[in-house]
Amino acid sequence: MALLRAVNVGGAAPVSMAAVREILTGVGLHDVRSLLQSGNLVFGSASRTPRDLERLLEDALASSLDLRTEFFVRTANEWDQVVSRNPFPKEAQEDPARLNIAFLKEAPSAPAWETLRSAIRGRERFVGDGRQAYVFYPDGMGRSKLTTPLLERSLGTRSTSRNWNTILKLQSAL
Repeated sequence: MALLRAVNVGGAAPVSMAAVREILTGVGLHDVRSLLQSGNLVFGSASRTPRDLERLLEDALASSLDLRTEFFVRTANEWDQVVSRNPFPKEAQEDPARLNIAFLKEAPSAPAWETLRSAIRGRERFVGDGRQAYVFYPDGMGRSKLTTPLLERSLGTRSTSRNWNTILKLQSAL
């Protein structure tokens, strides 16, 4: 599973998912599928680590489409863990669109998680878990001061987010 950062969202970085699928197939991935139009890809790969795949895919998009963006790769097992470790089960059931998972390039340090906690000025709640941050936005993301730039600055790493509905759709595609 790979998530692209900041493509086809609100008119930002428009890219043809058909072209992306073709590029991924060209670098040796198999059974490549895209879900939705916001940069969600499912594929098979033999013996490459998620980190190696991230670099390979970032380089391939940059050279083929002149698109510089990050990929966030998780294995099927890691994706299942993201779902099973959800610390907000009630919120996932009652208000899944307001529960987001921020997928992180690097696992933040304990002080970085505390920096994020102290930066929150609203009713948002989060739980950090390795290379993921589960964030519940009770008043919606649009009104929140807990933005992607604030999250990335506080944690010292890049991220891309998906809401719980999308998380489950992607899991069913594995």
